[in-house]
Amino acid sequence: MAQILLKDCYYILQSTHDEPLRGWDLLIEDNRVKKLAKDINVTLSGDDRVIDCSTHVVVPGFINTHHHFYQTLTRNLPAVQDAKLFDWLVYLYEIWKHLDEDAVYYSSLLAMGELLKTGCTTSTDHHYVYPHHITGDIMGIQFKAAEQLGMRFSPTRGSMSLSKKDGGLPPDTVVQSEEEILKDSERVIQTYHDESELSMRKIVLAPCSPFSVTEQLMKDSVELARKYGVRLHTHLAETKDENDFCVEIYGRRPLKLMEDTGFIGSDVFYAHGIHFTDAELQLLSETKTHIAHCPSSNMRLGSGICRVTEMLPKGINVGLGVDGSASNDTSDMLGEMRNALLLQRVHYGSNAVTARDIFKLATVNGARLLNFEKVGELKEGWAADMALFNIDKMEYAGSLSDPLAALIFSGYNHGTDYTIVNGKIVVEQGRLVGVDEEELTKKANEISFRMIEEA
Repeated sequence: MAQILLKDCYYILQSTHDEPLRGWDLLIEDNRVKKLAKDINVTLSGDDRVIDCSTHVVVPGFINTHHHFYQTLTRNLPAVQDAKLFDWLVYLYEIWKHLDEDAVYYSSLLAMGELLKTGCTTSTDHHYVYPHHITGDIMGIQFKAAEQLGMRFSPTRGSMSLSKKDGGLPPDTVVQSEEEILKDSERVIQTYHDESELSMRKIVLAPCSPFSVTEQLMKDSVELARKYGVRLHTHLAETKDENDFCVEIYGRRPLKLMEDTGFIGSDVFYAHGIHFTDAELQLLSETKTHIAHCPSSNMRLGSGICRVTEMLPKGINVGLGVDGSASNDTSDMLGEMRNALLLQRVHYGSNAVTARDIFKLATVNGARLLNFEKVGELKEGWAADMALFNIDKMEYAGSLSDPLAALIFSGYNHGTDYTIVNGKIVVEQGRLVGVDEEELTKKANEISFRMIEEA
């Protein structure tokens, strides 16, 4: 059994409701936390490791609940740096329609690599662009990248069935028929979904949004997901334009549309959820529907401020997502946590949320949202998913009266020293183990320039 011993940890966060452990050891055996104690004595051999953590804050690995990996290839484009959501989408679809298998693979490596290097150990991805010239298995390509890097991964099989000719936003060449979507959705569930306790692979079904699929596809996706017991996901109430669109086309606000299609409940999570009324918040609470909060994207696109400070006391489970890298434009998970705290305080005041509140959003809340068991806390028998931050650095000097909060309030380099997923070191001394970072950077830039030129 492979073992890793984290020795003399400066600070261990087991969970946000436990007191921190200082000067303790943490023993990993295979893919679980085996023991937490002071001065653990264990016989190590072979490939076993000891890591001196006397200057490290050790936290549960973060969980990213909303992303679009392919968008890492179209970051920071001048034409849409100042655009609102609908205009931003229309412009970028003309570039995204040039995605191919290599673009999917390398953008997945790039996004997951950034996430791992900033403390994220579990991620979803919402891939809904299916160019007709791609004949490969997009979900399979993404799982290959996740396996190479060692990330716990729960992608969504996204979908769009309404193109410009149907009153939607994307070109015809990236949407599919509803028959194609449902057939392939069932295939990926049967092929990849794993319900075991420490699963590394789960599937979610995710029609893109109320303005990119029909009401019938929403209903059919709900039926298929519940047949197999998988989660459901979509964008909802992200902008006022979306609300107006749903009222005009469907005669209902977005959440009412979801309620009428059955796309609501404890197995459903919505991305963004900014523009809800008080009554709609109450419905979310009663149905135990989850929210994936994406503060950086919401600020970047000027979409608004999610009412997280009001949601949490109502028992609404809120996770954290970095969202697509063309609307963030990073996959910096610790940076997302900082923005989550600051954005709530802009609207609700200086005591709206605490650093520990944000750590809860980014760990156990995310695990609950994505339906991962024994993930999101560092407890004996739980998954050995964790991030190790070295706080013996200039940028943290003077902040160590609260080492945990220092990770959010202080610092300018959000990289981990080590990231461990499922008991394996995937980031070591700040570098990805599973891929050559320089080669990945070069390849991603080549593909990005190619797609932009083709568009």
